Amino acid sequence: MTDLQELIRQGEGERLEFKKRTTHPTRIARTLASLANTHGGRVLVGVDDDGRIVGVRDAEEEIFQLREAAQHYIDPPLELRFREVEHDDRVVLVVTVPESSHKPHRAQVADGDWRAYVRVRDESVQTSQLTEKALERADPTPRFERIPLNKEELAVLDYLQKNPRITLAQYMKLLNIGQRRAYRTLIKLTLHGYIKHHDKQKEVYYTL
Repeated sequence: MTDLQELIRQGEGERLEFKKRTTHPTRIARTLASLANTHGGRVLVGVDDDGRIVGVRDAEEEIFQLREAAQHYIDPPLELRFREVEHDDRVVLVVTVPESSHKPHRAQVADGDWRAYVRVRDESVQTSQLTEKALERADPTPRFERIPLNKEELAVLDYLQKNPRITLAQYMKLLNIGQRRAYRTLIKLTLHGYIKHHDKQKEVYYTL
């Protein structure tokens, strides 16, 4: 099995994204910014959502679009690394996005509208102002930082004092709230060092 197939077998996640092709710099900019703002990662261009290798028609054109996104649609700009991998006469572009020491990076979503994103599982999620403040700290590892917590956040900590772990689904059920809201709370608590995020198993979970 090649390195590329091995990578695809891992499936999309916090550090890996599949893209059939780069349609527009603004769309890919969110993904690139979210990877740089979290733990870094790779984008495989020329791979379908379900992991099928479709290849890119023009690697140079893809690289141009990605550089445009990284330089002009992300602030501060990002440096990317590119590698072309051939598989059964098809070319896949492996784009490496290093974790940044200049967080947060914001992506342009519309004229004059720039927003920061972080990576949660296989999604790029827009951050809150509090999350951005946490990203601005120079030290990329979360340190414990006492912040005022609301009822929903305290409920997570309370649950984890009685149980070894909590998943997103359990938390949504516990408080009867939607996925986006639950995600944001868990990200905020992770970034401020209250809880730890574990993604090595099939389902992401959080511990104290």
